Amino acid sequence: MISHQDFEKLKKQTLKHFWGYDTFRDSQEEIINTIISGQDALALLPTGGGKSLCYQLPALILEGTCLVISPLLALMKDQVYQMKNLGIEAEYLSSELDEFDAEIIFNRCKDGLTKLLYISPERLTNRLFLQNLEEIQISFIAVDEAHCISEWGQDFRPSYQHIKTFRTQLDKIPCVALTATATPKVLQEIQVKLNLKNPKVFQKSFRRHNLKIVSDKISDKYDRIRNLLKYNNASGIIYVRTRKEAEELSMFLHRNQITNVDFFHAGIPAKEKNAKQNLWLKSPNQVLISTNAFGMGIDKDNVRFIVHFSPAPSIENYYQEIGRAGRDGADSYAFLFWNEQELKNFDQILINQIPSKLEFQNIVTYLYSTFQIAESDLPENIFQLHIQKIQNFTKVSLAKIRNVLNFLHHQEIIYYNSQNALSSLELKIAPDEIDLLAKKDAYFIEILLRNLSGLTTHKVMFSEKSLSKKIESDPHLVKERLRELQHQGYLDYIDGALSSVKFLKHRDQRAIEGKYWNLFAQIQKNKIQKWEEMKFFVQNDEFCKMKLILSYFGEKNAKNCGHCSVCEKQKETVFGRDVSTEILEILKVAPANVEEISIKLNYFLKENILENLIHLLDSGQVKMLNFRTYCYNHD
Repeated sequence: MISHQDFEKLKKQTLKHFWGYDTFRDSQEEIINTIISGQDALALLPTGGGKSLCYQLPALILEGTCLVISPLLALMKDQVYQMKNLGIEAEYLSSELDEFDAEIIFNRCKDGLTKLLYISPERLTNRLFLQNLEEIQISFIAVDEAHCISEWGQDFRPSYQHIKTFRTQLDKIPCVALTATATPKVLQEIQVKLNLKNPKVFQKSFRRHNLKIVSDKISDKYDRIRNLLKYNNASGIIYVRTRKEAEELSMFLHRNQITNVDFFHAGIPAKEKNAKQNLWLKSPNQVLISTNAFGMGIDKDNVRFIVHFSPAPSIENYYQEIGRAGRDGADSYAFLFWNEQELKNFDQILINQIPSKLEFQNIVTYLYSTFQIAESDLPENIFQLHIQKIQNFTKVSLAKIRNVLNFLHHQEIIYYNSQNALSSLELKIAPDEIDLLAKKDAYFIEILLRNLSGLTTHKVMFSEKSLSKKIESDPHLVKERLRELQHQGYLDYIDGALSSVKFLKHRDQRAIEGKYWNLFAQIQKNKIQKWEEMKFFVQNDEFCKMKLILSYFGEKNAKNCGHCSVCEKQKETVFGRDVSTEILEILKVAPANVEEISIKLNYFLKENILENLIHLLDSGQVKMLNFRTYCYNHD
């Protein structure tokens, strides 16, 4: 039995060796101690509170494998990638892995080599997984993003309900539930639905003292961003809504000689994504313009600002995203740009994404019909998916189709791959049958066997670009030949550049028309409710922005932050801040435009600066050099 003294030493050594820290943050150590003592725990740690370390460190100390339940494949991949970079043995299981890869992972867990195994909650009902689990020593269960269990949460996943049943099968294995965003109602639901036994609850205030929220009602956002970055020399993230916006804003800034920016979104190939992410992580002043695909699990202390080019879809999303700034405790900024017309547009976009019951059923029925899947059938194949064909047949908008496909994916009814990924190839004939084929077919298959190791025994993932380089051919010709051989039934080929779908549950028309439609409708209702709450937060100019966030998350009697844009405006009204004198001091040093003055006054609201400048112009203390630049009048 390890002594208390040795145990304390081991914790500190593990923290230093893998993460490079000398001390724990906030309640991290208490949570770790609770897990190691075998007690259930519930941790509500806002973004930046280091919640991943709370289960990753005890997983290294305890014997066996920690089972981490996570809702998103992208999040699992990201976490495992980071773990491996730290030298920690971690793996993930997902529907995209073939049986060969899954078997290797299971064997590493059975041998006690893998310390953390990330899985989706749907896997808890998978027969093969449960069989393998019987031979694996589980140290404890970590439920990440635990708010997904709540119907009123941000990202409801019904499959989280499986965890309670699964826990009863694993006799007395402790469980820790972690989330960064949960209202009191959701916290209560997590405890009940996970069947946590007298859990130790760790709840930290959502208040961030070093974060200044600046809400700016503005029409020309491009100009505002350009000026913001022109006088900025720190690292930040600019969140935009679409991939197109990320690329266009990046190009605009490059044209305006602002070079320390790059764009990032889910459609970029993995290698390029990693390069962009690593550059940003290491740089003191690199800025990434990104969709919300960026930021999960990212640990960078010196992010000085977050810009929301448009409002986030919910307060939970917004709080999680601004929480990526100022993790080192230094003063940081969260800019929120908006205008009335844009809010109306988003209302419309949201409504246009929601299909009627008939449209929902038509999309799902088309999926099954086009791939000839009868009631109760479950094919093993992966099918190439042409969304345009679904639209042509159903006459439903692409936004509605994608919404339904993403829903089916999250419920693990299908595995929907909409991103550029590696292609897959499987040999459908025995190697000794190759000689019986036509000469040109046999020759090409022999080339594939020589260049893609493992093709004779299992499905392989590959890149057409790399393969075509090896065999000195054109990628388009390679794809063409693979499709021909697939058509003849010799190969099973999935082009990773196109969308694909794999069916994970037997076709059940009654469930689609009943429980799945009801669930889909509930999720859409939640989305609209969350957006209405976000709109109130954006438009309200009477209450402190940080106080509104704290109230939303159930913190009663919260005090004003004193430095958000609303508090600053109120200070000026109540105490009569002498902004005019401050502006004169800036202009005595050098001429400046409104943006420069705003930044030098710690991002003071531009409309207030303009009011003061008009007064200073009238009194003759300031004059204009040109239509944008003001200077001190020495006369």
